[in-house]
Amino acid sequence: MTNGFFEETKEQSLVKATIVAKYFWVWAKVIMSQVQGTGKKIAYMDLFAGQGRYQDGTKSTPLRVLEQAINDPEMRQVLVTFFNDKNGDNSQSLERAISELPDIDKLTYRPKVMNEEVGSEMVKMFEQMRLIPTLFFVDPWGYKGLSLQLVNAVIKDWACECIFFFNYNRINMGLNNQFVEEHMNALFGKERADALRSKLQTLSPGDRELTIVEELCKALNQTNDRYVLPFRFRDDRGTRTSHHLIFVSKHFRGYDIMKRVMAGESSKQEQGVASLEYSPADRRYPVLFEMARPLDDLEAMLLNDCAGRSITFKKLYETHSVGKPYIDSNYKQVLKKLEEAGAITAEKPGKKRRRGTFADDVVIIFSQKGC
Repeated sequence: MTNGFFEETKEQSLVKATIVAKYFWVWAKVIMSQVQGTGKKIAYMDLFAGQGRYQDGTKSTPLRVLEQAINDPEMRQVLVTFFNDKNGDNSQSLERAISELPDIDKLTYRPKVMNEEVGSEMVKMFEQMRLIPTLFFVDPWGYKGLSLQLVNAVIKDWACECIFFFNYNRINMGLNNQFVEEHMNALFGKERADALRSKLQTLSPGDRELTIVEELCKALNQTNDRYVLPFRFRDDRGTRTSHHLIFVSKHFRGYDIMKRVMAGESSKQEQGVASLEYSPADRRYPVLFEMARPLDDLEAMLLNDCAGRSITFKKLYETHSVGKPYIDSNYKQVLKKLEEAGAITAEKPGKKRRRGTFADDVVIIFSQKGC
């Protein structure tokens, strides 16, 4: 059977691996600073790890994560890594690739490579375990093994977060395929999946995608205490979606860090606002643009949503940016413009503040009038 590990285009594979590796580095540094001196460990787990290298020899995510740890004296002492792939050839190839990494013996904990099926038994194991701070990466070929129950099980404990990659076209087709109904129900939840099947019948292809991703994000955050962030990959022509990378966290800080990482890997920006998607076509056709002006949209939203309010920049950013593509620099740029126009005033209680700057504790006072 063809291995999905080799099906993705080279550019998309590299962007995916870069996003995961960059986030892992920042996440690991943040968590290590909080458990420093306690003797506690952190972990990285890849449940569909693949062979370790792409066809052209480029290192995939497992090797990139391990190299980061090897080169960091503190991280290599506390990091525990688990790599799994049901395909025995893949897991053996990965073990060889790991053993060939320079200075692999500097890691206190030797990477563990497993050869297990990701299914109900593995989910039960995670549900019953108290996990150390762990970043999980789930990149299945298709959708088998990917489920709400799995995501819920792996992020339930402190500082545990999950990134998963899914083939949009397979999910789109699978929702109308009775032979994979069980897998679709496991991913969306049966009630939501049934409602989705009915809703999709009359939708255009573009609306189908928006609806499917929206419902998946809602399913992952049914209790409204999580942060879910999708990143889209388009095909080589830029006309169709191929995959989505979904990040799930229980903390705004993780959400904010990942949004910055994804923004940096986006192939297009409008007015400094990242598209949160990667399309090879954007690099070939740089003059193409959308009519929307995203920073103007943010300005209008702030004037409407915050009219008459006084709020610190930190609170504003943490509450207003969720579900939007904007990062803190976008907010500061718009607020500076609003201050120059007299639409807001700002002050730093008990301290001098330089006009046009917005530290976390700066209080922003919006006028009563909306836009």
